[in-house]
Amino acid sequence: MVKEKRLQHILKLLQNREMVTYDLLAGELSVSEDTIRRDIETLHNNGLLSKIRGGAMLRSENPLSFQERTTYLQGGKDVIALKAQQLIKNGQTIFMDGGSTICAIAGRLPLNSVLKVITNNQAVVQILSRIPEIEIIILGGNYDRDTATSSGTQAIYEAGKYVADLYFMGTCAIHHAFGITASLQTEGELKQAMIKSSLKTVALSNGEKLDSIEYFKVCDFSGIDVLVTDLASGDPKLNNYRAQGFQLL
Repeated sequence: MVKEKRLQHILKLLQNREMVTYDLLAGELSVSEDTIRRDIETLHNNGLLSKIRGGAMLRSENPLSFQERTTYLQGGKDVIALKAQQLIKNGQTIFMDGGSTICAIAGRLPLNSVLKVITNNQAVVQILSRIPEIEIIILGGNYDRDTATSSGTQAIYEAGKYVADLYFMGTCAIHHAFGITASLQTEGELKQAMIKSSLKTVALSNGEKLDSIEYFKVCDFSGIDVLVTDLASGDPKLNNYRAQGFQLL
């Protein structure tokens, strides 16, 4: 069973039980206890459960609502957010641009996160405001009510003043021959500025966006370091992207 399915199974069990043990989970999922320990660690780091001796239980004060927990990992954005979580380390400076997948990543950050986040995404600002040790820098520019983001020359100028450890980039379209493209030039140009000012760029895409094209070219694959999707590692949809020079998650 792939990791994402195992994590979903663990959380569903905890909705009906006070606790689960490593040996119980290892038997049900036909994996080693070491694998289960790593899965529990992943869920613990995402604030979804508490580790106890020999197993885990749901947190009594969970940063996510009950509704959020019961739907966790049921959507592609949640799978992407969980995969992206492993790239984040305390002390980093991170660019986050627009899109609901970016919001999913922000919503899964543990309450003890210590980060500096630079964003043009107003929805992300509201989500991150719950975490006291995250410093939020909001880029200015022209505000788009439909996307709740800012863009334009001012946003591009301000993005160029920083150097980020990571850039989580939402995507409109990805194609194995044409790279990453955007439906709006203003958004695409801001993405280019963030790529230029980042040590590592992480592109985020669900499977439906693969092998699609929009009119504005953001970058070739040489411009990204990691592609995170909601697909299993062996999915044939990823075959055209395995030798492109970036890490696939």
